[in-house]
Amino acid sequence: MTSSSLHPSTLRSFVLSEGLLPSHINALLCSYGKAPGRSRVFDALTRGIRKGSLGIEDDDGTHRFGEAEDKNASSVMLRVHRPSLWARVLVSYDLGVAEGFMEGDFTVSDLKGLLNLWLDNRTTLAGLSSPISRFFSRYSALAINVFGQAPGMAKWNVEVAYDTSNAFFQCFLSKEMMYSCAIWGDAEGGVRGDLINGPTPGDLEAAQQRKIHNILAKARVRPGNRLLEIGSGWGAMAIEAAKLGCTVDTVTLSREQMAMTQRRAAEAGVADRVRVHVCDYRELPPEFGHAFDAAVSCEMIEAVGPRHMHTFFRTLDWALKPDRAAVVITSTSRPEHRYSEYQADDFARHYHWPNSHLPSPLSLANAVQAAVPGRFVLHNLEDHGIHYPRTLREWGRRLEANFKGEVVAELREKYPQLRTDAASSRTPRSGLHVRTPISTAGLSLGRRMQYR
Repeated sequence: MTSSSLHPSTLRSFVLSEGLLPSHINALLCSYGKAPGRSRVFDALTRGIRKGSLGIEDDDGTHRFGEAEDKNASSVMLRVHRPSLWARVLVSYDLGVAEGFMEGDFTVSDLKGLLNLWLDNRTTLAGLSSPISRFFSRYSALAINVFGQAPGMAKWNVEVAYDTSNAFFQCFLSKEMMYSCAIWGDAEGGVRGDLINGPTPGDLEAAQQRKIHNILAKARVRPGNRLLEIGSGWGAMAIEAAKLGCTVDTVTLSREQMAMTQRRAAEAGVADRVRVHVCDYRELPPEFGHAFDAAVSCEMIEAVGPRHMHTFFRTLDWALKPDRAAVVITSTSRPEHRYSEYQADDFARHYHWPNSHLPSPLSLANAVQAAVPGRFVLHNLEDHGIHYPRTLREWGRRLEANFKGEVVAELREKYPQLRTDAASSRTPRSGLHVRTPISTAGLSLGRRMQYR
């Protein structure tokens, strides 16, 4: 990754932004954007906004959609600065709206409110899609499925997602830097404690420690065990397991994460029990064969993809001891009714976690048996989705409080495209707290017992 590569935009957004189309095609798109495209969007908004209201102001005046009577629903005002917004919606649907915001095609009174308005009316706003956007959606889903998680692409995916800046992630993550769903308990007031009593210092740290210990308990690790972790993050899981007396080999493709994990392990006094390997899970050292008592992978399997699930689970089977070993996997997931092996490019899949694939809970369990039939027994399957909204709210509060000063200066030095206040404010932020339909699955597996 070069010093100036920061989540590159989609090709179609780049072409629209830079005016690279031949003049006659550009004129056609502009015509479509100013008149028929705009009318098409307005018709879809008129039919589709059933809850809340949206006002759009452009050169032709102010136009309102939906009803503002419900005080609990979102009411948002959007100002269009460039008609290219309508062309973006035509070719990219919801991703086009996101890219239009980042490129300055429009501003909005309340970005969070706009996203919540979308979620409240998601099923009735399908008319915003077009044959062109559906073509690109299907093409991107096929491309991600075939190429998105191949070994060379996997390295690029990690570099773009995680090698941005450790200081940036420290702006919103808890002190141990777990970048995954926390588990909230009664001590923190539960999943709505921050809304009822307000956030308090240390709540996120306590919830993340609960999540770490929940995973390690399900992995049944004990002092003296050897643990394999696929997806190091910034070392929180590995360091905590080492404190319990385990020897941990943790695998990552991020050199930024490797450096911080090694430094933190040394600071915690467990550097001799935490070994960090910069390699793909498909390229583990030969000496890893049947060497581990347990394996954990915390919200990393989204980077595997359906074409490589067999390899992933066969690798785990190869690395674990033949008897009594356990595997614990957590994943951001899709509900069964929305799951597909072919998942199109969207904002999160392009700008936060490139080329990721969200499994469903049952697709994970079925993938294990398809890859290594009879080698593991499903112990349990948990849904932690109810815990994610508060996690995101906590990240959002911390980001808003800490994303300033030296952190912003470092990012602007590293990425020239962020050297204005407007560009920095439109940079995708990982902590924006909206009402989000995210779910997480926790999968626990154990070796099939061999009775003799």
